[in-house]
Amino acid sequence: MAGTFCVSLTKSKNDTDGATVAFVMANAAAGSEKETAVFLSLEGVRLAEEGYADDIHEEGFAPLKELVTNFVGAGGIVWVCSPCFKKRGLDETKLIKGAMMVGGAKLVEFLSAGAPCVTY
Repeated sequence: MAGTFCVSLTKSKNDTDGATVAFVMANAAAGSEKETAVFLSLEGVRLAEEGYADDIHEEGFAPLKELVTNFVGAGGIVWVCSPCFKKRGLDETKLIKGAMMVGGAKLVEFLSAGAPCVTY
């Protein structure tokens, strides 16, 4: 699928550097006019809960909250692995703007159409 890009993110506060760089890459792809999706799974789903990323700020990078906000503002898609989110007992009513609960089939469909993907 020409013009698409995927970032798969499994990290949150357990690796703030990885979580930050993932959204830096996602912003770069969205800024290059690629239809870009970030797929949050495992611990990464915590980033989809409002307020969770507010205090994450890696030296040398913009704060993670700002990176996520800019990504969504640029038309980026945030998919949240529903089983991973539910397993962690998180609140679906507190999703960040632009986040959507999905199953793995959504990612498989996107990647099967030819979207390249990087994983953090």
